[in-house]
Parts: sequence; structure tokens; C-alpha cells
Amino acid sequence: MISLKKNIKLINFYPPFLGAGISLKSVNEDFTKIEVQLKMRWYNRNAVGTHFGGSLYSMTDPFYMFILMENLGKNYIVWDKAACIKFKKPGLKTVSAIFEINKDEISNIKQYVDTNGKGDFTFTTTVRNEENEVVAEVEKVVYVRSKTYSNN
Repeated sequence: MISLKKNIKLINFYPPFLGAGISLKSVNEDFTKIEVQLKMRWYNRNAVGTHFGGSLYSMTDPFYMFILMENLGKNYIVWDKAACIKFKKPGLKTVSAIFEINKDEISNIKQYVDTNGKGDFTFTTTVRNEENEVVAEVEKVVYVRSKTYSNN
């Protein structure tokens, strides 16, 4: 497994993100907070001149999973399991989203999974425009399982 922390900036070259105009804005030192942005470009507008809903969702897709993968380590399986996006207003210009799971919450998730073998964990974020108005609300469900867990 490659280190996400060391290689996270490579996501800016991931073809689906590159093509949509999604870019990594910042990552904190302990890899518990990630900020991404989506700039409006001629090639990522829909027919009515706003951001594609799919691009708004794509910018929120892997980051809670990445935070947990990096902070829990190689003894855990982490997968995105479900998502719900609610569009609140048209996305114009540059929009951004912040993903954060604090160390205490990560510790609680680890403890829960170590005790129960697996679990589903729900996180929410907002996509905001340059005026800090909410463009979309996103709820993500992330599945975490201990590699030593057995259903038997």
C-alpha cells in the first residue's frame, strides 16, 4: 500500500479529477483535514452554465476514506459504502469542500472496530462557494473492518 500522506498531491493528476477541474488545496500535517476545490472552467460547465452535479459529488468522493486509511493503518479495510448529495444552489465560480476527522473520532472508530470487527461511520461536509454559501450538502458512509475480523 502506498502512503497516501506522502503521495496525496498526485491526486491532482488523477484523470477524473484533472478533467473535472478538481484540485487539492491543502492537507494538514497529521492527515486529518483535507481541503479541495473545483474551479469553473469552460470545459466543466453544464448546459445552464453551472458546475455539473457529478463534478460536485466527485470532489467529495474519496477524502473521508483517505483520512481513515492513513490514520488507521494497514490492519484495516476502509471502503466508501454510501453517499447522499443534496444540491442547495447552483455552483458558480470556484467551490470548495473541507473533510476533517479529528484524532479523538479516529480513536473511537478504531476502538469500535477493534471491539466489533467492523462498522459503518457517517460523515458530512458542505460544498461552499466563494461567498461561503452552501452549494451542496454531502453525507458519506464509510465502512471499516479489521483485517483480523472473521464472520465465523
